[in-house]
Amino acid sequence: MNKKIDLLNSNSVQGEIMEKTAIKSNKKASVGQFKPIGFALIFLLFIYAIFYFSGEKSNNWFYNLPIINQIKHLVESAETQLKGETDDRINILLLGIGGKNHDGGLLTDTIMLASLKPSENKLSLLSIPRDLAVPVEGMGWRKINSVNAYAEQKTPGSGGLAISQTVSDIFQIPIDYYVTVDFTGFAKIIDDLGGIKIDVENTFDDYKYPILGNEDGDWNQRWKHLHIEKGIQTMNGELALKYVRSRHALGVEGSDFARSRRQQKVLEAVKEKVMSLNILFKPTMISKIISDINENYSSNLKIWEIIKLWGMVKNIKSANITTRVLDNSPSGLLIDTIGEDGAYLLSPRSGDFSEIKYLVNNIFADAPATDKEKVKEEKATVEIRNGTWINGLASQAALDLEKYGFNIVRVGNTSQQNFEKSVIYDLTYGAKIQALTILKNRTNANVALGMPQWLIDDLAKELKGETDPIQPDFILILGQAADATQSGAVNTEQ
Repeated sequence: MNKKIDLLNSNSVQGEIMEKTAIKSNKKASVGQFKPIGFALIFLLFIYAIFYFSGEKSNNWFYNLPIINQIKHLVESAETQLKGETDDRINILLLGIGGKNHDGGLLTDTIMLASLKPSENKLSLLSIPRDLAVPVEGMGWRKINSVNAYAEQKTPGSGGLAISQTVSDIFQIPIDYYVTVDFTGFAKIIDDLGGIKIDVENTFDDYKYPILGNEDGDWNQRWKHLHIEKGIQTMNGELALKYVRSRHALGVEGSDFARSRRQQKVLEAVKEKVMSLNILFKPTMISKIISDINENYSSNLKIWEIIKLWGMVKNIKSANITTRVLDNSPSGLLIDTIGEDGAYLLSPRSGDFSEIKYLVNNIFADAPATDKEKVKEEKATVEIRNGTWINGLASQAALDLEKYGFNIVRVGNTSQQNFEKSVIYDLTYGAKIQALTILKNRTNANVALGMPQWLIDDLAKELKGETDPIQPDFILILGQAADATQSGAVNTEQ
C-alpha cells in the first residue's frame, strides 16, 4: 500500500572593508554536490616547483628531468614528514582573492578546506561561505572573507596565516598549510591554455556586473549586462573570471552558493584542459603559466612539501573524494542572520560550531558501499527531528545518514521532547523497504506506519504558507537512546 500524506493538510494522516548585503530569499537555494577539483591548483604549483629546482625556463628544461627525478626520490624517501602526516590528516586551506586590480581585492571570495588522509588515499573538500560569521580579535563577529583583508592591511603578507588561525579556532583542527591565489592570475592562466570549455547549466543574466574602474562613477555607469547562453561554452580568462565572480545573476545562479559551484566548475575545466594538452611536453607554455603563478599566489608550503603532496594526491580516484558545502538549506548547518552593523551574515544554526566541528572531524567516515547503492536506488528522503533536549542530535544524525545516500530534506525539533526510543514514521507504507531496513538498523529505531495526530498538527503549523514543500519518505524522531554519550541515563548494570 503506497498511501500519500499531504503535509499541508492537518486533516490528513566588517568595518569599511566589509560589504553590506541585504538578505535575499534566494540565499536558500539548494546546493548540489561539489566536483573534485582540488588537484588543479596543486598540479600547477608542482610544475612551479620543478622550474624552481631546475632553474631552467627554456626548451632545455627536459635535460634536467633526471635531476628532478632524483630530488623527487629524495623527497619521497626522506624521514622529514609533512605537517599533519603523523596524524594521518593534512589540512590545506585554499583561498581565492580578487587581487589588487579589483574592488575589495583582499577579500577572500573562495575559501575551501582540503583535507588529505594519506593512509587511505582519500581527499575531502569543504567549501566555506564567505559570509560565515567568525570572531575577530577586538572587532567582534565579522565575515570570514574579511579576515585576510584586515590582516593584510595591518601587516602585509600575514593574511594567509590570519585566516588559517581563524579556521583552526572555529573548527578546532590544525590548518597545516594555506595557498592563496589571485583570480586575475588564474584568468591569465586560462588564456595561456587557450581557453576552457564550460557546461553552463542555466542561461546566465547579471544586469549588475561591476565595470572595472567605474566603482566611483554614476550609479548607472557602474554596471554592465553579463549574458551567457545555456550549454557548452568556450571561455577565455576574462569571461571565465566574470562567470565565477558574478554576484547578482537572476534566478538560482544569484546565490553565493551557486557562485561557489561555478568556481568549482571552472577549476575542474582548467584541470581537464591541462591534462588534455599534455602540458608537460610544452615547456614554453609551462614557462608562461609559471610566470603568471609566480606573480599571483602566496603559500607557506615549501618546495619539497609541494612535491611530496603531489606524490600523495595525483593518483587519488574520484570515488575517494568527499565534497561538502556549508550552507543554509533546510538540512544545512547555517542560518541567515544580521550583524550589529546591518551586514548579512551566516551563523551556525546550533548557536555554536559544535555541529560543524562534528562534520569536519567525521568527514572521512563512510558507509558500506552496498548500503549506499540500495538507498540511492530507492532515492529515499528523510526528515529528522530531535525528540530530546540534547542540542545538535538531529544534525549529527543527518550528517551520518547522508553518508548512506539518504537525502535529508529537513532537520528540526519536535514539540514533544521526551522520546526515549527513536521512531521512524514510514510514509511510504513499506514501498521503500531496503532503505527503511538500513535506516532502522543504523538508528535502532522502532517503525510505525503513517503519523500520529500531534505530528500532523506540528507539520501543518510549521509548513503553513510554504508552497509545494518536499514530502519525505520517512520522518525520523530521535530519542534519548540515540545519544552515544548516554548523558543522564540510568545505569543498566544490575
